[in-house]
Amino acid sequence: MTGFRRETSDILRELDALRAADAPTHGGHVLSYVYDSGLDELDELAGRAARRVQPVNGLDPTTFGSVAAMERDVVGFARRVLGGADDGDGADGLGGFGGAPSAQREVVVGSVTSGGTESCLLAVKTARDAWRAARIGSPRMPRIVAPVTVHAAFHKAAHYFGLELDLVPVDPATGTLAPSAIEERLGDDVALVVVSAPSYPFASLDPVADVAAITAARGIWLHVDACIGGFALAFWPDALPAWDFSVPGVTSISADLHKYGYAPKGASVLLTRGRDRQRRQYFATTGWPGYPVVNPTMTGSKPAGPLAAAWAIIEALGTEGFRDLTAQAARATAELRSAIDGIEGLRVVGEPTGPLLAVAADEEAPVASRVDPHHWADAARSAGWQLQLQPGLVQSDGSRLPHTTHLTVTPVTEQVLPGLIGALVAAADEVRGIPQIDGRAALAGLVAALPGEFGGALAAGDPEELAAFAASIDADSAAGVLAAAGLLGGEGALPDQLAPVLALVEALPGPLTERLLVELLARVVEPPAAG
Repeated sequence: MTGFRRETSDILRELDALRAADAPTHGGHVLSYVYDSGLDELDELAGRAARRVQPVNGLDPTTFGSVAAMERDVVGFARRVLGGADDGDGADGLGGFGGAPSAQREVVVGSVTSGGTESCLLAVKTARDAWRAARIGSPRMPRIVAPVTVHAAFHKAAHYFGLELDLVPVDPATGTLAPSAIEERLGDDVALVVVSAPSYPFASLDPVADVAAITAARGIWLHVDACIGGFALAFWPDALPAWDFSVPGVTSISADLHKYGYAPKGASVLLTRGRDRQRRQYFATTGWPGYPVVNPTMTGSKPAGPLAAAWAIIEALGTEGFRDLTAQAARATAELRSAIDGIEGLRVVGEPTGPLLAVAADEEAPVASRVDPHHWADAARSAGWQLQLQPGLVQSDGSRLPHTTHLTVTPVTEQVLPGLIGALVAAADEVRGIPQIDGRAALAGLVAALPGEFGGALAAGDPEELAAFAASIDADSAAGVLAAAGLLGGEGALPDQLAPVLALVEALPGPLTERLLVELLARVVEPPAAG
């Protein structure tokens, strides 16, 4: 075509070659990041719906009425299935911040966002602004109180919006939260309490109703992060403790449509109880000579494609379709858990809720029979199944959460269970008795391989010195540390075995690990130097 530098067929062929190197997004071989319904026609529908609104700018629903119509439908569906449809349309208010009526009389309203992180960021921003409005002139930094298992998006939100994140330890054996542990941390400086339904690391369903009773009595907002599991738990075939807007005192819920709503990335909803509360989510300004800017979300211009795809999928499936897909995921989760329970040397952490599992070494098994979950994940990966390695973590009370392997189960998993279970059993047999990699030994080897100033900082082990080192290290020095650790090849590729990487992540001080990971991800996408 005139004006094109390359033939379209060549461009698409190159794109296909690039995609061929990716982890497979369909077929159930990747048990994190992707949420495969197993229905090709659903993917086709989503793609066709997104294509129809490709030129549309979601910035202004008054210009593009389709955006308003689709968002109304999507938010209405989410409100119905997440327990908010029967709240009525009574008086609104600001919860505990200024003489509000009962939370149960407040209408549930919401927005479609670009993903779970944006939903969580907006929940925090909204609560922070309400807290500040009630305490004009206060020099204090407000706090978010949450279990240590809360999603990292809340770390980001606290960092971006200037709040302190006060993390509460959980039971190291099960990942469960005691409501009293939250209650002990509460005070007038708490802008928001966050609980998970369920948590990503351990699939634990936090005690939402118990925490809500505590926060409501103190006039503190409570957010339920249901980003990963909300649209699965809403249709889960087993009875669950109440966790959604049916619980008085729950003020907001985030739930991702691009997870168990089966929409393409990125689409999520943030629902809030009370119009006045939700309006603090918005940004508006007329303080410039252009058009008035009014944004309910973080972005201005935004694609309408993910919204249209989510809307089309909801229209196609309806509640019965979602219930059927969730039942498939539930059956697969139960069968997979039963299979893992039968593997000597491994244990499923706690009592997981929903289509997620975390697997740790069984410390009650004889040493020779134990299976390190990271070696297990590496062995499964070599057989074509990608599980997600999670590092251990020392909590503020000194207890240690185990390092684990995470599995996200989707409807398509049911179709591949025989091959998956066989691979997991074979992987465990392959690595049984191999001890966990000693991160301290890996760290000692890294110290010896580094130039004096860097190796000395690591060897000293002083937290303040290491934090200062992490803050001051430049990009090339950070790349040198990565290369010495074997983590930065010619194109930034990770090694085939990830267990050693995770061992080093656990052994290195947090600030330094974070700085190195920033460098690693930046180098992966950095174009080669000119010339």
